[in-house]
Amino acid sequence: MDVSPEASSLAQGLRLVRLVTDREKQGRQLLGVSQLAAELDMEQSRVSRLAQELCDLGLLERVDRGPFRTGPRFFSLAAALNAGWVLQSRAELEELVSALDLRSRLSVRDGVRVLLLRSSTNNSVLGGFAKPGMVTPVWCTGSGRALLWDHSVTELESLLAEVNFIGVGGPAAAHSAAEVAGLMERDRTQGFVLAAEEFEHGVWELAVPVREGGGRIAAALSVLGSRSSLEASASEIAAVLRSASTRLGARAELAVQG
Repeated sequence: MDVSPEASSLAQGLRLVRLVTDREKQGRQLLGVSQLAAELDMEQSRVSRLAQELCDLGLLERVDRGPFRTGPRFFSLAAALNAGWVLQSRAELEELVSALDLRSRLSVRDGVRVLLLRSSTNNSVLGGFAKPGMVTPVWCTGSGRALLWDHSVTELESLLAEVNFIGVGGPAAAHSAAEVAGLMERDRTQGFVLAAEEFEHGVWELAVPVREGGGRIAAALSVLGSRSSLEASASEIAAVLRSASTRLGARAELAVQG
């Protein structure tokens, strides 16, 4: 069967995107053009052209001629696949704004990364730079650790085995799987995650898991603010988040059943 140049380019482009996303999902070292070409057994000039086209489309991105990583358009497309209950989450996020005057977020996990699906519209309130479609580390964010709530120490060590902790996160970020496990133990004791300047200086994040009816963690619900807005009222804020997460979990379960 003859294969058209367009079909061949599409197949090669998909292989390239898959390689980049798989390595990023596994927390492995990201690659440049020559390394990608070697992995894919393709000509370097061909990989260079395809990668540039994928960057133009927003499916990949590259900063200052560094290695390639997954682009924002890829995640916005992935998020659209969950449009049902994720779209319905908008009302819950805005209700949290009204109740708490804090920026709220709904996130899911993809390997060692957290994908921000949706955030509230009160952008003038402190809450970090991440926007829907962007990814952050799973080990040094409140939402990330909420998504790891059910992981055992062994599972955490396996998940984070190839992660490079150096230079990632804020002043209070964990620097080993053992430190993450210690934070998780503390979190479970208090019944919620409170990440204090773990990803960004000056930003605190309080998070809880969102569970489907069967108990599986489907997402994380979090609010962001300053120490003064979260620390003293953490237990009360967590109670409000848990109520909202229960309602969201019920919607996620209905979406699965539908």
